[in-house]
Amino acid sequence: MRRSRGAELGRARVAALIASAVVAVSGCSGGGQEGAGASGKPAARAPGVHSWTSGPCELLAGAPPAKGFTVGSTTDSADPDAREDIGENGERPRYRQTGCLAGLTGPDGALWKLSTTAAVYEDVEPARRAYRVKEDLDRAHGRGTERVHDAAYAKPADDQGRPGRTLVLWNGDLLLSVTAFGPYGSKEHEVRDDLGSIVENTARLMEDELRERDAPSPTAS
Repeated sequence: MRRSRGAELGRARVAALIASAVVAVSGCSGGGQEGAGASGKPAARAPGVHSWTSGPCELLAGAPPAKGFTVGSTTDSADPDAREDIGENGERPRYRQTGCLAGLTGPDGALWKLSTTAAVYEDVEPARRAYRVKEDLDRAHGRGTERVHDAAYAKPADDQGRPGRTLVLWNGDLLLSVTAFGPYGSKEHEVRDDLGSIVENTARLMEDELRERDAPSPTAS
């Protein structure tokens, strides 16, 4: 699988990404990376075909997660075996999952945490269904979900007192979740903008890097 790209090509692709599922999370749009944000109503991006990868952490090397942040130690989590989802009417749709856990260093040297999980389904509709089920469950449990787009939502996260932010999006056969946590001892209002920038930019990068450029774009039925 192709994973290396020149800096110029990488910048062009990042610039070309529309704001679909990962633009300006409510309350967090002010802290975005230069050139990575967009104002106004998000525009839908056509569903795409995505590839599973055994080296998800390598995808994070394409761009910093936010201005002044650097990626430190990383741990891949990539299972090549297909899993079965809980489908409707006895169906068992299959998908493969990959993810990355990474340490981040902020502009002031403080340690942050970033994790990504990408589930690549064998078809579009099961991925869409899985996204809707996840969103409904988060909403039903009162987890403070904020709709970012028809195919993306954000919610607060917590890790032993560390404030965090999660962005969940669906695009074609891909269900992607990105979570970032601030440093120990930080307060939510202090890190809100940076958390928003990190999850937005990371989601853009991961979706773009997993997308197959030459594959046809399916549409959900």
